[in-house]
Amino acid sequence: MKFIISIATYLAANAAGLLAAVLLLPGFSIDFTAFIVAVVIFSAFQTIAGPLVTKLSMKQAPQLMGGIALVTILLGLLVTDLLMPRMAIGGIANLLAATLLVWLGALVATMLLPIYVFKQVRKE
Repeated sequence: MKFIISIATYLAANAAGLLAAVLLLPGFSIDFTAFIVAVVIFSAFQTIAGPLVTKLSMKQAPQLMGGIALVTILLGLLVTDLLMPRMAIGGIANLLAATLLVWLGALVATMLLPIYVFKQVRKE
């Protein structure tokens, strides 16, 4: 049960980050019906790419270690945009701004959801 709640928290945090980008960036859009699929694709990509980017950067570019989350979010947005025809990023400036907004939105949601929504996930 705790595993399912952890997955729900992760998906909700990514949804909050993507929603922040949709609401705050003109030109960044995801069709309402495609939003759920976009969150799942984005989250799945991040889950897979995170460890790969970490391992690659440890060997090739250790300077990237502090920005792994930003790199995986940027790549996740690009892959999700490619796979979702009803998603538009709206240019390179929006891509960079969306990377920061999604990171910040997901970070805040990851901290607040266990406190207020999923109380079972809280660390003892």
